[in-house]
Amino acid sequence: MHELIRANDPVLLSFAESLLKDAGIHCLIADQGMSILEGSLGMLPRRLLVDDERADQARRILVDAGLGNELRQAK
Repeated sequence: MHELIRANDPVLLSFAESLLKDAGIHCLIADQGMSILEGSLGMLPRRLLVDDERADQARRILVDAGLGNELRQAK
């Protein structure tokens, strides 16, 4: 899995997830359980993950939607 976004903003993550699902790209929001357990301190961000094979396509979709500044650096 390839990490695209790491954030504490549930609206941002929901929007990105919706864009990817609409494009038929399976994605996963990791660390949701841990973020809920820690409360609202914001110490444990959630991660948006996609399959390695679809990472470039997913990255383009998110950039086109104006989320380029939220993306993690490509490896």
